[in-house]
Amino acid sequence: MNIKQRTIKAPVSVSGTGLHTGESVTMTFNPAPENHGFKFRRVDMPGQPIIDADVDNVTDTSRGTTITQNGASVSTIEHVLAALVGLEIDNVLIDLNGPETPIMDGSSIQFIDAITDTGLAEQDADREYYHIPHNIHYSEPDRKVEMVAMPLDDYRFTCMVDYNSQVLGSQHASISTITEFVKEIASCRTFCFLHELEMLLKHDLIKGGDLNNAIVVVDKQVDEDELAHLAKLFNRKDINVAPQGILNNIELRYQNEPARHKLLDMIGDLALVGVPLKGHIMAARPGHAANIAFAKKIKTLIKKERSRKYVKIYDPNAKPVYDTVQIMDILPHRYPFLMIDKILELSKTHVVGLKNVTMNEGLFMGHFPGTPLFPGVLQIEAMAQTGGVLVLNTVPDPENYITLFLKIENARFKDKVVPGDTLIFHCSLLQPIRRGIAQMKGIGMVGERIVVEAELMAQIVKKVNPPTE
Repeated sequence: MNIKQRTIKAPVSVSGTGLHTGESVTMTFNPAPENHGFKFRRVDMPGQPIIDADVDNVTDTSRGTTITQNGASVSTIEHVLAALVGLEIDNVLIDLNGPETPIMDGSSIQFIDAITDTGLAEQDADREYYHIPHNIHYSEPDRKVEMVAMPLDDYRFTCMVDYNSQVLGSQHASISTITEFVKEIASCRTFCFLHELEMLLKHDLIKGGDLNNAIVVVDKQVDEDELAHLAKLFNRKDINVAPQGILNNIELRYQNEPARHKLLDMIGDLALVGVPLKGHIMAARPGHAANIAFAKKIKTLIKKERSRKYVKIYDPNAKPVYDTVQIMDILPHRYPFLMIDKILELSKTHVVGLKNVTMNEGLFMGHFPGTPLFPGVLQIEAMAQTGGVLVLNTVPDPENYITLFLKIENARFKDKVVPGDTLIFHCSLLQPIRRGIAQMKGIGMVGERIVVEAELMAQIVKKVNPPTE
């Protein structure tokens, strides 16, 4: 049984203070289309730049996780993303009128409550999980960090923390399935040690800090003067050390609340992989930096597997969807710059094109004539033309439109292409076309070898007819 993607039924907002900036901020969760994923939008900035919740966009993990894209940043995103993963939501656009999400009570529960109140909406597209295929290890021996993802047909977490603290000691937390997140993990608040709190206060690094949104672990002897000073800083009548070895500002919701919160952070950070996961994640002494490094390792594996899945042997003798003459009815290119000979497959989301590389092409007269190689830049052009057929297939009367390519990213040339080779290009949409903008992933193959890959962005533009006399 296929599980459908989900978004939220209607926009819902929460307001609060950024932990580190101290700025008041309003955050609005908006419904988003299928295959959109999680994105943040800085509505307080010119052009309202969008930041993809992607591990490749992480720029800081020192006091929470920060992502940056298009000249904008959003900080402390892990509690928000954990809430979305815990509710098994796939597509949300998160508007933010400041540089940091609101800390609320230091957990995810208030985000959970707001979203639950507005309700969830099932979408038509199937949710595509990434199933951990084998044990994936990550370690930092100097910090005694160990993380492993293991195959499992569910999403399970086990977390251990040990800070060599007599107060905190060694703690474990776990959930056997992600559906337990809301009840068991979502309300667990962030924590810090008293010596860290004092350092942060000294350097004015938690301007929005409040004793209502953090568990403070007292890991040293404190006298009455120090407690009085802290009470004054946080506008408290008095502060004492509770029997559990924490400041008595709040009561623990669970005996192992710190370990549960570390598990919460891990779920939020691993959301940046970009796809829902199936596997058992076990971690000892995790932190934001380790979580992000682990997420990058998983995403690298996903990219490799996605590239391999395009390795399909096509029969060049099979009847094409479009032959060369039909392609010229769609694309404006002509000799010597029409790079595609056939379209072998075409759907709403992908296209497969064929290019025969022959020694008779004029470019080989000047391009390494003694050792002829088909230029990488022309491989990208052929890939772009293949993608152009896909994009123009989405509009009525495609002969009245052209595609202008706006951006090429992550282009990699993995093997040489020589005369006699048959190049097969597979281009697929990374997300639905919006406002005439298409984003595609392209793979070029010779036989079973991937020789080129790139991500392309194109715009559909209507042709301007020349004036007639």
